[in-house]
This record gives sequence, structure tokens and C-alpha cells, in this order.
Amino acid sequence: MSSIGDISSAYYDFNSVYGKTSSTSSTSADKLVNNLDNLDVEDASDEELLDACKSFETYFIEQVLKEAKKTIKDEDEKENQYLEYFGDTMVHEYAEMISESGDLGIAQSLFESMKRNGL
Repeated sequence: MSSIGDISSAYYDFNSVYGKTSSTSSTSADKLVNNLDNLDVEDASDEELLDACKSFETYFIEQVLKEAKKTIKDEDEKENQYLEYFGDTMVHEYAEMISESGDLGIAQSLFESMKRNGL
């Protein structure tokens, strides 16, 4: 059974191989790692545990959206200057909105699984 420390060390291992892609991505990833590192799972309240799960869900959705964006080729139109500067922030905000809506349920499923398994 893996622990929160295992998850954050796996993130660091992955990040050292693939590197960070943007400042927004690194900010949300760092926030996730900070939440996981500072969370004492055995003594954490349900709210703190759910917050960590939501951070993971937001980060996961952000990565999915970024990869999906790479599949769209628009050769006729180049990204405008604003999207070059703020595109990652926009993707991060979309990811937060999707996560907060609760429609996917990843955070809730992860939370319930952690509670059930005593993590």
C-alpha cells in the first residue's frame, strides 16, 4: 500500500525525467506536493484530506487539458500573444472550475478510498 510520501516522491521522480512545462504547471504541481508533504494523513481532518484530493484532481485535469490541447493543430491561425503569455493560466483556471464542479468525482472517489483504506 502506498503512502502520501510515496506519491510525492513519485511526482519528483517523474518531474526530474520529464521536467516542468510551465510556471503555472509548476505552481499547481508545487501546491499539490506541498499539500501532500504537509498532510499528516493519520491525524488529518476530513476537510484537509478532501482538500489534498481536490488539489490532485485539479492537477490531473490540468495535465489532461494540456495534452488534449497538443492534439489540436491549427496551422492557419497562430496563437495570439495573450494566449502565449496567459494560456497556461487559462488552462489552470478551467481545471479548477471542472474540479470544483464535482462532476468528475475523482477527488471524492480518492477521498473515499483513502478513508476506507485507513490512509
